[in-house]
Amino acid sequence: MRVALWFLGLFGVAAALALFVSTNAGTITVFWSPHRVDLSLNMVVLLLGLLFVLMHLALKALSALFALPAQARLWRLRHQERVMYAALLEAMAHLVAGRFLRARKAAQNVLAREAALAQSGEVWPEATRLRVLANLLAAESSQSLQDLPTRELHFQQALSQAGGNDAGGTRDGLLLRAVRWSLQEHDSTAALNWLDQLPSGVARRTVALRLRLKVARLAGKTGLALETARLLAKHRAFSQASAQGLLRSLAQEWLQSAFDLEQLQRVWLQLEESEQNLPEVACAAAGRWLRLGGPAHTAFEWLMPVWQRMVTLPQSMLPEQKVMLVRVMENGFAATEDAIDAQWLSRIEHAQTTYPGDAVLQYLAGVACLHLQLWGKAHQLLKISLPRLQDVGLETRAWQMLAELAQRQGDEVQAAAAWRSAAQVRLRRKA
Repeated sequence: MRVALWFLGLFGVAAALALFVSTNAGTITVFWSPHRVDLSLNMVVLLLGLLFVLMHLALKALSALFALPAQARLWRLRHQERVMYAALLEAMAHLVAGRFLRARKAAQNVLAREAALAQSGEVWPEATRLRVLANLLAAESSQSLQDLPTRELHFQQALSQAGGNDAGGTRDGLLLRAVRWSLQEHDSTAALNWLDQLPSGVARRTVALRLRLKVARLAGKTGLALETARLLAKHRAFSQASAQGLLRSLAQEWLQSAFDLEQLQRVWLQLEESEQNLPEVACAAAGRWLRLGGPAHTAFEWLMPVWQRMVTLPQSMLPEQKVMLVRVMENGFAATEDAIDAQWLSRIEHAQTTYPGDAVLQYLAGVACLHLQLWGKAHQLLKISLPRLQDVGLETRAWQMLAELAQRQGDEVQAAAAWRSAAQVRLRRKA
């Protein structure tokens, strides 16, 4: 369609010119003494057009002639750029392929060519960023070769040139790479120093947070590691199950690192409520509190959310978590004589009657009655729970308590049989 319109327009112009020329009778007389020249107006217009075209072509030819040196210089610059980019790609390919000596040699070739180009007075906008990347590749290759002096030399050169605006923000990548090198050398102090130099926006990126988590765990700073893991979980850097498992393990590790009651309570208060409600975390905190000699009522307060969860939603807790909770509560009952009160006894009895088929709750009720010196009821509950206990530890402990109850009653035969059963269970667990 466009070609047809062009043809129609061309035919229209041709028709207009033909009409103008055929009816134009004008003449132009040029007097050049002693001569006189008469020219038609059409011829004059044609000659002027030809003169304009000739002058235009002559000016273009002169411009192209004078531009030859600049074009030759530009061609040389572009050729050098192509050569340097090719060498940079070669260095990256060798580095990825594990040929570190070749990668470093190619990166140093880029630096040498760029230095020669700069000495010749040529300036191009990507020179600084190219130098930084070439130095980084050379440093990375030296790190893989365990050539630390050369690595440090190239890294410092890259770092000194990466601060300007023409470096394209490569300083952040250099700092992150320095953190990785420090992690490879197990130098947590240097890694933390490099991380502290990151801008706030870069420090919140997922890659920086992952590095901070590794550095914090290497340095033994569990609190920092837990805080970083929370940020990663909010950024959805892990799956929900992985994030919960990581937070749980870090919280337990932080609690186990406390060496006195004040420090343990401070750590507990710094945990989020969702972390405190995890069965493993609450049991670890309560167990550590009891081992440090803290009052049992504080441990039971920490265990209360887990207890309520077990009573109201028993299917939401694994059997291992229930056993863990019962063991910690048993240790709390044994901590002091008044550790268990009537309120806790009523809670346990209510849970045991609500779920009569739960052997773990029957065992816990028997332990509570034992500490309250309700010998007969304790013996009955422990005897009922024994055949259905799946945990070897609880089964062993139940036989031991039955042996102690038999000894209290003076029944040495039953006591010996219970002790023998406890020993058999223990041997079966070792096997």
